[in-house]
Amino acid sequence: MSRPVLVTGGTGKTGRRLLMALRARGVPARAASRRPGQGRVHFYWADRSTWDAAVDGVGSAYLVAPSGIADPASVVIEFVEAAMARGVTRFVLLSASLVEAGGPGMGQVHQWLASSAAEWAVLRPSWFMQNFSEGQHRATIRDEHAIYTAAGTGRIPFIRADDIAEAAATVLTAAQAPNTDFVLTGAEALSYDQVAARISAAVGFTVTHEQISAEELVARHMSAGLGETHAKTLAAMDVAVAQGAEDRTPPDLQHLIGRAPVSFSSFVAHNVAVWTDGRG
Repeated sequence: MSRPVLVTGGTGKTGRRLLMALRARGVPARAASRRPGQGRVHFYWADRSTWDAAVDGVGSAYLVAPSGIADPASVVIEFVEAAMARGVTRFVLLSASLVEAGGPGMGQVHQWLASSAAEWAVLRPSWFMQNFSEGQHRATIRDEHAIYTAAGTGRIPFIRADDIAEAAATVLTAAQAPNTDFVLTGAEALSYDQVAARISAAVGFTVTHEQISAEELVARHMSAGLGETHAKTLAAMDVAVAQGAEDRTPPDLQHLIGRAPVSFSSFVAHNVAVWTDGRG
């Protein structure tokens, strides 16, 4: 039996789905979480005393950036070095479509892996479809019948978190490490106006896209509990979307998972109850 895969962020959007994908393939997997429990090992990025037990006997690791840490890239790199010293050989990093190697945040980890790791891959997904069903847009769609962004008419190839997890499972278990990065997107780029129209058609009430300024978006994020730096980063990404930075559909995802990505329309059809409190 192969050595287990360590999944950091094991209870998060992609992590919990990756665990299911690996186990469906018969691959042993270990969930790392601040909330220990059945099938999970206690792990906290800021507590280095939890690192050794998490990586003991592990062959590969899925890396999700820690939150609430001032310099997450440095912590992730330090962790990878410690994991390498204990025999972990392959690392798959979850980054973002707009973050190139050497860029801010996980772009620094991307660059380090490319120069220092023998086996690695970086997944750079676009915006998650789950932002509408589990994330920041869920409550406003349900309660205000609105989506708030500073993205204007810019288009995004939204991707389902399950497809990201399937891609991660592929690169974690491939016979040969890819040693490259992949920009992962859905098959179709949509504006938020188009998203609102598709959700409206499914739920039976009109959902609008409220275009607000970047400054207004920062204020909304901060009122929801995000720190100022994080809020400004997210708002800047919306501005980049408005300028066309996400309007692309490369073939990387289909190449990895061997099928077309799940469509946004299919995602909406399966999530009507999320926005209608079960009445859809």
